[in-house]
Amino acid sequence: MKIPLALLVTLIFSVASTVSSLAAGDRYALVIGNAKYPDAEAPLKEPINDARDVAEELKRDGFNVEVGENLTGEAMRRAFERLYGKIKPGSVALIFFSGFGVQSSRQSFMIPVDAQIWTEADVRRDGFSLETVLGEINSRGAGVKIALIDASRRNPFERRFRSFSAGLAPVIAPNGTLVMYSAALSSVISDNGTDRSLFVRELLKEIRTPDLMAEETLNRTRVGVTRASRSEQVPWISSSLAEDFSFIPGSGPKTASPPPPAPAPPVEQATVVPPPPPKQVEIPPPPPPKQVEVPPPPPPKQVEIPAPPPSPPPPAKPAESSPTVLALADDPTIKSLTAKLNDNPDDAAALYRRGQVYASKGAYDLAIKDFNNSLRLNPKDVEAYNNRCWARTVIGDLQAALKDCNEALRLRPNFVDALDSRGLVNLKSGQTKNAIADFDAALKINPRLTSSLYGRGLARKRNGSIAEGDLDIANAKAMDPNIAKEFADYGVQ
Repeated sequence: MKIPLALLVTLIFSVASTVSSLAAGDRYALVIGNAKYPDAEAPLKEPINDARDVAEELKRDGFNVEVGENLTGEAMRRAFERLYGKIKPGSVALIFFSGFGVQSSRQSFMIPVDAQIWTEADVRRDGFSLETVLGEINSRGAGVKIALIDASRRNPFERRFRSFSAGLAPVIAPNGTLVMYSAALSSVISDNGTDRSLFVRELLKEIRTPDLMAEETLNRTRVGVTRASRSEQVPWISSSLAEDFSFIPGSGPKTASPPPPAPAPPVEQATVVPPPPPKQVEIPPPPPPKQVEVPPPPPPKQVEIPAPPPSPPPPAKPAESSPTVLALADDPTIKSLTAKLNDNPDDAAALYRRGQVYASKGAYDLAIKDFNNSLRLNPKDVEAYNNRCWARTVIGDLQAALKDCNEALRLRPNFVDALDSRGLVNLKSGQTKNAIADFDAALKINPRLTSSLYGRGLARKRNGSIAEGDLDIANAKAMDPNIAKEFADYGVQ
């Protein structure tokens, strides 16, 4: 029996509409913007607006979108569980996260607003591993997994355990995954002072371009961010997509005009080429700056500082610039720790943690007082010795600082944080050779420890090795644009 042409056209149109509807209905997105972290000096300006803008665009593109703002750990867990529950075999699942991210054990963790991070182990306890989330999405049968992570920010937690690497780590993702970070691996960027991020602005512009596959959309985003930031911010992409996917439903793999040429990216960046096979394609992490072979680090005990250098370092900030005790008392974290200490004045852990918060907010005298009491209760607390060394160095009490760092290294030889701190003591004291030796030793253990790289650069220049010093400083600034300001706050220029 022949089917009338009109009926055949109707059937074809109906099937096509059903497929299109199914494709749109099988797109799920979880969009999170975390801005109000109690441990930060002020709420982040960008994440909430960026999350709302991304959510609206994804809704227009046929995604079923859930938006979360300022989510606690429990709220993030529930949001991920709801996303997992929606996924069907062949679905598209997308995650957008803007907030603070921390890498630990070569994994990237998204941090909820109520995270209590004092040690590296706390990151794994309170954070959400991107690899774990993508693995769970994959186990539910999602065909396309996309993660857009805008979390390469300098976070408020790093002075609590200085040995971790800045920025985010490469992700080992299942096949069919497309991941993009807003900045290069192990690098951080500064907020641009506006209420929208450069990364999201360029991303939304490219998503709205018709007839682009997702990989090309993100590659164009990378080009746009690189150009707009003059190569100071170069997003990172990893792809193992095994099928064509476009953010705009109905777009096919058509030939599109190539993107304008991007500025030459930094040396550590590699251009992502979308791979045809399903095999995971990964951009390797950027190589560490070339190291000059140096002798082993000096013995833990160094000679006392005989006299200040001919050109004394700038004095510490005047007392009136420090936060007032009243203002600090209203800080939620300090308030919580003070309440614990009111109940138990001999809580050494609470004293140490409050000292860390005081130091991070520039209240060094209060920090040192807490570290003193913490060490009175636990005389072998190597972390407290190191942090007191650093705080004393900042305020210029260099003789006492050197003793603290030496004691930390006696208790834990080759402790990278204490080597870094002692390098700062020697740098401020004018002992440039000792400073270089300490920073060299720290960088052998952690080649991407930005503070040691920048400090070694300053020490090398003061010791007459201008070219080598400039190279260290340039590499440190490429990894952390704020490192010069951080050292200026320490009284070192």
